[in-house]
Order: sequence, then C-alpha cells, then structure tokens
Amino acid sequence: MFKRPFILFLLVFYGFAALSQNTDSIAFVTAKWTKKRVAGKSKLIMHHFEAGELFASNQNISYLETGNKGRGPVLEVGAEVSILKPTSAFGRSANAIAAINGTFFDIKNGGSVDFVQVKGAVINETRPDHGGRASHQQAAIVIRDGRLSLNKWDGSADWERNLRAENVMVTGPLLCLNSMAEMLDSSSFNVSRHPRTAVGIKADGKVILLTVDGRNARSAGMSLFELRKIMKWLGCTSSINLDGGGSTTLWVKNFAGNGIVNYPADNKLWDHEGERKVANVILLKKKHKDTTTTKK
Repeated sequence: MFKRPFILFLLVFYGFAALSQNTDSIAFVTAKWTKKRVAGKSKLIMHHFEAGELFASNQNISYLETGNKGRGPVLEVGAEVSILKPTSAFGRSANAIAAINGTFFDIKNGGSVDFVQVKGAVINETRPDHGGRASHQQAAIVIRDGRLSLNKWDGSADWERNLRAENVMVTGPLLCLNSMAEMLDSSSFNVSRHPRTAVGIKADGKVILLTVDGRNARSAGMSLFELRKIMKWLGCTSSINLDGGGSTTLWVKNFAGNGIVNYPADNKLWDHEGERKVANVILLKKKHKDTTTTKK
C-alpha cells in the first residue's frame, strides 16, 4: 500500500543529496582561492566560504601545498616528551618555514597518546585505549628522507616500530588510502562538526597540510565525512585526520601578525590568538644534509 510513495520519497531524497553534493563540489573547485608563495615549491592557499555556500554552512579553509621530492623543502615531525607548547613555538624553535598541529595528546600531563618518533628517537609510545587501539591509533604519517607517506595499521602489536623511517606519527582516522575511502563509523567524533586538521597526498605526489576552522558562526567546522570530500576535491588520493578542535593551527613564518594563518578556536574568539598548547607538530623546513639519514 505504501510501497510506491516510499520509493518516490527515496528517489527524491537521494536526488536532492546528489544535487547538493554536486553543488558543493562546484562551489569548492570554482572558488577564488587566495594563493601566496612561502618557499620553493610551497604555497599557502586560503578561502572563506560565506553565505552558507559549502555544505550549507560557512567554512574557512587554509592549507599549504608543497612538493614531496626534489630540492624543495622537507617535512619533519617536531615533538616534546611531556611539555606542551603552541604550534607556532614549535615552528619558531625549529626555524621552520611552517608548522601544523599534530596528533592527539594528554592535555593534563603532556605527551602524545599516540606513537611519535623524531629523527629515529621514540618520543612517545601508543597508549592503549581500553585495551585496544583507538581509531586515531590505526594509521600513521611516515616521513622518510623528508618525504611523506601514509601507512595503515597491519594488525600487529609492534607495527609502529617496524615502519623504518626516521619520523613517524601515529594518528587518524585514515580518510582515504590510494583512492579508496576508508570506513568511518557514525560516532559523534566523526559525524559532528569541529575544527579539523588533515594531511593529504595528491596524485602528483604533492602534500597538503590543511586546517578547517570551526565552532564559530563564520566557520562551522566539518565532520570527517565532509573533510574527506574536500581532500578528494583538492586532488588527494590519500588523506588522514589529525588532532582538531582547539588544537587546529596553521603557522607560517613571516605571515602577517603572529604568523597564525587560521583562526584557532581555543579562546572562542574569531582571531589569531587562540592557540592551544600541543605536544607535537608537522614541520615544513628547508632541506639540510642531515635530514637524509634513514633509520636502518
């Protein structure tokens, strides 16, 4: 009796959903992005989507696009064992070109709750979550000789230590790997909109370090499903989520003011002063001879 109206409802619903997604992708790729060169083969790209034009919301997106090979800048992990400090402080102390906040950490006691290794030295071990691995402990950013790749947990207990790279940061969830979308559950963390930080690798090998602002009328933030979509629209074949919320920060050396590009939400104000202290970061640095020693 109700079968035909129900089928009609489904057709209309999915038709509107497809149309909305198409409209969002067009708005995204046709936006007039502001671009600024920050180093060789590296540029800063920004856009503020207003009037609810992306995912029926306002969104402020800032990202660095950098080469992942050759003579350009290199990527590196920066971390402290237990001290927390702003992303910008990590960047300045490392004499970096840019820095973006890293993986999840212990706000009270300091230190990452996920495995972090810097220049071959283990800084923090993965802390089991109720006896198992949390969703942010099932993938890793791996930087070998300054070149970044993403790696998925293989199910083994000592997986992180066998990745054989000088810089390793366990984080997640993984959004997409080699053009295949990874499974995301319907937990509040994944579905709700928050400020987000992500890393992606494009088909041509270039790396994207991205922030999405949130918790403000001027930028709603994104779910992980929305975040995955924009990383795909930017050309990423692989992408991963990092710590977000009040931690989300992108710092660029010599950028106007204090160097903070986005609008960190920890002070609940729409300004560049709301940095949260974090335990680790991803750094973009000038290439030096000592960055090419691979752990054996």
